[in-house]
Amino acid sequence: MSHYQHILFDLDGTLIDSAPAILASFREAFAQTGVAPVRTVDESVIGPPLTETLQLLAGSDDPALIARLAEAFKASYDSEGYKATAAYAGVGDLLQTLAGAGLRLSIATNKRIHPTRLILEHLGWLDHFAHIYALDLFTPRLPDKAAMIGRLLTDQAIPKTQAIYIGDRSEDGESADANGLPFIAVTWGYGSLTPAEMRDAWRAAAQPATLGAMLLDA
Repeated sequence: MSHYQHILFDLDGTLIDSAPAILASFREAFAQTGVAPVRTVDESVIGPPLTETLQLLAGSDDPALIARLAEAFKASYDSEGYKATAAYAGVGDLLQTLAGAGLRLSIATNKRIHPTRLILEHLGWLDHFAHIYALDLFTPRLPDKAAMIGRLLTDQAIPKTQAIYIGDRSEDGESADANGLPFIAVTWGYGSLTPAEMRDAWRAAAQPATLGAMLLDA
């Protein structure tokens, strides 16, 4: 039986391949507002919160412009766009196995809370998760992922000795480190860490079944 009773997951690039849906809605937002992105709209921009990504793509932090782009993105993504989100092969089985083993699963994501819940419901995964945390779950918005993980641990009285964070980007590992949690990097996502980015204490899993074995045998 795992000594990790609480498994905290990132979402985009870890459990779901959200890139096609997100990128399509970014392109639509720029087209709708008549703004030309200053850099290529591709998978490299996925991961940070919406506002930060729009500032990067627009080459501007003008509040009015970013607000217009954000509204156009949300109108596209939150209505139909999110439905193009796909689960990575094997992830559904992984979640079912972990939940079936009595482990408590949580989401801690940079994604906004509204589409996060829509996607989990769309994939039939809502029941797997005891807690779903996002930066905008609170007002004011939490500053970063490290603060969000800290808030989740505190709110739900989760002992750090029983918890682990799973993600696909160096920011995820650093956020786990900041909270004293172990970290496993999944290497099937688009944020896959390079060997140079991996820290000594971090581990990697190339397949959902491998991750499941690591968590259950821990």
